Amino acid sequence: MAVIEVRGLRKAYGGRTVVDGVDFAVEEGEIFGILGPNGAGKTTTVECVEGLRVPDSGTVRVAGLDPVADHDRVTRLLGAQLQESELQAKLTVQEALELYSAFYRKPTDWRRLALRLGLTDSLGTRFGKLSGGQKQRLFIALALVGDPRVVVLDELTTGLDPRSRRDTWQLIEEVRDSGVTVLLVTHFMEEAQRLCDRVAVIDKGRVVALDTPVGVIGRAASSTVISFTPSSPLDERELAELPGVASVVASVVASGQEGADRRLVINGTDETVTAVLSLLARHRITAGRLRVVDATLDEAFLDLTAQEA
Repeated sequence: MAVIEVRGLRKAYGGRTVVDGVDFAVEEGEIFGILGPNGAGKTTTVECVEGLRVPDSGTVRVAGLDPVADHDRVTRLLGAQLQESELQAKLTVQEALELYSAFYRKPTDWRRLALRLGLTDSLGTRFGKLSGGQKQRLFIALALVGDPRVVVLDELTTGLDPRSRRDTWQLIEEVRDSGVTVLLVTHFMEEAQRLCDRVAVIDKGRVVALDTPVGVIGRAASSTVISFTPSSPLDERELAELPGVASVVASVVASGQEGADRRLVINGTDETVTAVLSLLARHRITAGRLRVVDATLDEAFLDLTAQEA
């Protein structure tokens, strides 16, 4: 069952279209990622979902409700952590949680939420004294304190160190496991690959891919990278004609006193790996320092947005 539905969404500012016909649906209980470069239209899209922006055309529904026309009802079932969030520096963590709890008719127990998010020891700490990771935990808590059915997290881990980022990822997985649907906006591909059940890649206001992270990687021009140093000369044209090959790049690498070796890097698919090894066997060529690496969502993202450009 889709808890968020976006159809034909369009939004322009001053004659410049920033969201141009976006379509996607988020299923109940999943982590759905919206990916894209800066300025792609990600934040405008989710602000329309949150009811903070009025679409120029198209429809947005959250649990069947219009975020603009039914704004009060939507705010009761949707929590949000905005891209840029701040609190008054002297406000303590406990005061913030108590304040936000007062906004809802049936808030969750903020004490239990603080314990779950590791904020119990910081309840008396003023916001201005919190670390970056503690602030993010607090903003997650404030997004969840209304006991929402859906939570929107926009650029959640920007500015966090690697340890804090991974701790935050674990928290998001726990939020999803508790039954909350998560709409995650990010430009960190590692984050999306780790957390998301499905992703929509947005570039220049349009959805250029909508699939699981593995599916998006598979749609890229090259989902597997094979590199090796052949023991004897090999015609690159034979490699280029193999199934699934997107490109063949040769480079010269130093190999000590015996001179230089020619290393080949082949971008292809899983099928390409078998084809390359078969070709080497037929020519009785040994593949020195053979490496086979699956492409990442980073590489697929760059390939997809480059095609769109």
